Amino acid sequence: NLKLSVSTHNGASYFTKDSVLIAKSKLPLFNVAEGACGYGDLHRATYGKYSAGLSSMLFNRGSTCGACFEVRCVDHILWCLQGSPSVILTATDFCPPNYGLSSDYGGWCNFPKEHFEMSEAAFAEIAEKNADVVPVQHRRVKCDRRGGLRFTMSGNFHFYQVLISNVGLDGEVIAVKVKGSRTAWIPMARNWGQNWQSNINLIGQPLSFEVITSSRRTLTSYNVAPANWQFGQIFEGKQF
Repeated sequence: NLKLSVSTHNGASYFTKDSVLIAKSKLPLFNVAEGACGYGDLHRATYGKYSAGLSSMLFNRGSTCGACFEVRCVDHILWCLQGSPSVILTATDFCPPNYGLSSDYGGWCNFPKEHFEMSEAAFAEIAEKNADVVPVQHRRVKCDRRGGLRFTMSGNFHFYQVLISNVGLDGEVIAVKVKGSRTAWIPMARNWGQNWQSNINLIGQPLSFEVITSSRRTLTSYNVAPANWQFGQIFEGKQF
């Protein structure tokens, strides 16, 4: 079973134009560039407004990318919405520390604080919009995804990389193997976020992937990419 963790009196705030991730005014959705997990356009990656940047205590050098958290505002009668509703967020980026500011005033993501940077639209579902930072409870939850795992191809003739997204269950990928039609299973190395790399030339071969999550579940998608796959293409495999 997926372990759930609960902690109280952590913080959540929403993205501003000066933050690492950007909310466009009060639009319900927003666009970001790469982010520390490498997902790119969060709408295309299916995460959308329910994306979050995590402080280093939670981000764990990128290994938490893709994990899901249930977050609710607590212990503040003026800021928290009535009934303390919750939202489910996906870890998609890193909230960097700012040690020039106190962890209680501006340095919300300073170690060892546990903090979530949310879109303004998602923030408004748990707290009053005029609040900047609110105390929250959070716990890890299973990720409910539509469709299969997504494999985004990138690289060149000498360097092959795949971005793995839309991962269900615990969401975190801890190990990946790739197999071409002319190779055995090849372990891939984490480059950054959920980008996994290999220096083996796999061009012209149909590709299969073995993905292992943090709960040690293994999923194998055979021949998910055809022999004529191209860099920049996205292929869909099985789901946990």
